Amino acid sequence: MIRPLRTALLLVAALGTAARAEDAPAGSDALKPMIQSDSLVFNGVTRSKDGRVFSPFQRQSKDTGIELGEWKDGKAVAYPDAGWNAWKSGDDPAKAFVAVNAIRIGPDGDLWVVDKGAPGMGAAPLPGGPKLVQIDLATNTVRKVYPLQAATTDKSFIDDFRFNGRHVYLTDAGQPGLIVLDLDSGGLWRVLDGDWSTIAQRPLTGQGRVLRDDKGKLLFIHADQLEVSPDGKTFYYQACTGPLYSIETRYLDDASASDDERAKHVKLHAATVATGGTAIDASGTIYASDTDGLRILKIAPDGTMSTLVQDPRLVWVDAMWIDEQGGLWIPAAQMNRTPAMNGGEASAVKFPTTIYRMQIDAKPLRN
Repeated sequence: MIRPLRTALLLVAALGTAARAEDAPAGSDALKPMIQSDSLVFNGVTRSKDGRVFSPFQRQSKDTGIELGEWKDGKAVAYPDAGWNAWKSGDDPAKAFVAVNAIRIGPDGDLWVVDKGAPGMGAAPLPGGPKLVQIDLATNTVRKVYPLQAATTDKSFIDDFRFNGRHVYLTDAGQPGLIVLDLDSGGLWRVLDGDWSTIAQRPLTGQGRVLRDDKGKLLFIHADQLEVSPDGKTFYYQACTGPLYSIETRYLDDASASDDERAKHVKLHAATVATGGTAIDASGTIYASDTDGLRILKIAPDGTMSTLVQDPRLVWVDAMWIDEQGGLWIPAAQMNRTPAMNGGEASAVKFPTTIYRMQIDAKPLRN
């Protein structure tokens, strides 16, 4: 089991390694703006094989009224329809998006959506609110809803997810831990619940500034980013402020295993720092944003790191995506400039917000 003192010492060493990563030139012309918005802040991007692009927005005002959108002619259109994006207090949270936090095209080609089901940062999930929603892109209709409430508490913040066969792994950034969903049975179980590796060891930072919620409290985002290796045997995960840990997926898939046993198999994988989002390619290379250094890190399968690109425009890069042509889609989300992360101050977002694309000649991995 990884003990707190040992982990702290490893983290100090890891941060030193991160500082030695070779930086790419700032202001890279390899970043190509693909989508820009004069009014919306998005915290991710995903793209279907036929080129349809989607983003989650976390409804920012009564005027926009959008949680999940498809980009059409440079504009975000509520998806799959206005009804799923029209939730308001008093409505059934099981039948509409309350607060979409992560999306991705699944291995089956459908669009999958995680709704944390809580109206606001730090708010408790509503009964029936936390869910994983599967949307058929051919018909633009919801195919199935997987309730997640049975594995959550009033502190839960279901954050992100990845597939591994018929299992889905999800991170809980509020009640530190991981959740496993069996797609066939609908069964849910929590793993590494409250383990040191799932707990944020320092407050969230962006552009070198310590961030606070809209009530002025320090922000601690627990288990957040996650990836699965190409062979499906290794699971990578971290709190938003790093570092990145790994564990063999067999210890997650076995619902009968104890967390004491699982903890014995947790390993420190890479010296990541404050991170907004990640992606992984078919070679097992992980791409992780550095929200302080305004760069994208490349993490090799052996855990060594280098800098892919560093650019002052890469303010709070969130969930990235690798397309079929080997391009990395990079949403410069500017989340650290929103009232939810800047202590409730007026928004400091500088519009337009931009989703960039960088050709990296990597093969995508769909999990």
